[in-house]
Amino acid sequence: MSAQDADGGAAAEALAGGPVASDGGVAAGARMAEVAATFGRPDLDVATGVLDWYTAERAALGGGDPSSVAIVDAHTHVGEHDPDTMRCSPDELIAHLVQADAHGVVFPLREPGGYPGPNDAVIAAAAASGGRLTAFGRVDPAVEPAHEARRTLDAGARGLKLHPRGEEFQLDDARLEDTWALAHERRVPVLVHAGRGIPSLGAHAVQVATRYPGVRLILAHAGISDLAWIGRQAQELPNLYFDTSWWAPADLLTLFATVPAGQILFASDAPYGRTPITALEIIRIARQSGIDDERIKMVLGAQMQRLLAGEEPLDGGQPSGATKVDVDVLLDRVATYLTAGFGQLVARIPSTEMFALARLSCAVPADSPQAAHCRVIVDLLDAYERSLALEMAKEVPGVLPGAVHLLALALNVARTPDVPVPTELELE
Repeated sequence: MSAQDADGGAAAEALAGGPVASDGGVAAGARMAEVAATFGRPDLDVATGVLDWYTAERAALGGGDPSSVAIVDAHTHVGEHDPDTMRCSPDELIAHLVQADAHGVVFPLREPGGYPGPNDAVIAAAAASGGRLTAFGRVDPAVEPAHEARRTLDAGARGLKLHPRGEEFQLDDARLEDTWALAHERRVPVLVHAGRGIPSLGAHAVQVATRYPGVRLILAHAGISDLAWIGRQAQELPNLYFDTSWWAPADLLTLFATVPAGQILFASDAPYGRTPITALEIIRIARQSGIDDERIKMVLGAQMQRLLAGEEPLDGGQPSGATKVDVDVLLDRVATYLTAGFGQLVARIPSTEMFALARLSCAVPADSPQAAHCRVIVDLLDAYERSLALEMAKEVPGVLPGAVHLLALALNVARTPDVPVPTELELE
């Protein structure tokens, strides 16, 4: 897949460790470029059948016109040096967003050599993208955070990214006080990693949102560490947001049950996730939760558009309150084995047996109410196994198998029994 929107060459060169054109920022320096070249790159292409499904859901939300439903992916990355081996260039990300007819908020992957050069490269890529990308500056509290925050915002970034796991800090770090004050003054979004690999940060997030009401504080990955209690606090803090870049349906159902839809922002975590697939999952979760179409459109992009423009946010009303959702016991068996297999994948434990049990659990009678969902789940498992076989043949290393997003979609289908599935799904 090649980029169709923009010439991100200068930005890509900077992210790979080469020079940046004089109008694209400062030189990033050579940081492990020769190592980066040895790693496989994720294939961000999405199967036509899944894209057709995604487009049909957008059309349903848009009264027949999918383009009328804005898709703003609030959490995407580019970079070439992350120690976890993930790699993505601006051209690759732009091409993926073009395929999804989506806009993306982008910031650097982890950069062991520091963030000023990569931030400049991301800002340059956004400026060259024809509106496809919006840059956030990534800030490390150990290296002049307020200076870098101000510098990147002045250079064109529309928000900031903090990663407590990657840079090993907590949100009450005194070194961030001037950064929070700046974000409050300018009323910009600050997206914070709030997923796996870190202790609870919700209490500190609530403190920041309370002390600095101008900060649009976004907890990434559905704020999973604190999701048991933080929804009630979010209802009192309209500047506390959550993005959807997470795979577990139980967490996402909890998010919609306890947090107002106006404070939930669609995000995929690309290139780890896939924008159209995650959007499809969020539409299904929202519908299973009883969220109406107008608020689903707010989640998918309308609210993030306002935050990026510095406008007052839309009122998303109250959370769904749907903490008790219907469970189809036959589909719940499928979901149980898929969840177990997904956990084994993350732990680098062979997961073949769990996925085989998930497949066997789909062998329901053809006239059963679960048959359509089970057919789609088996189609997705088949596509995953075909993709995995290709990756193994090519010996492509990576964080997780490239088609893991198909497993997440299969799990989503199993946990959204009340939401219809396509009559046909072509994934060859």
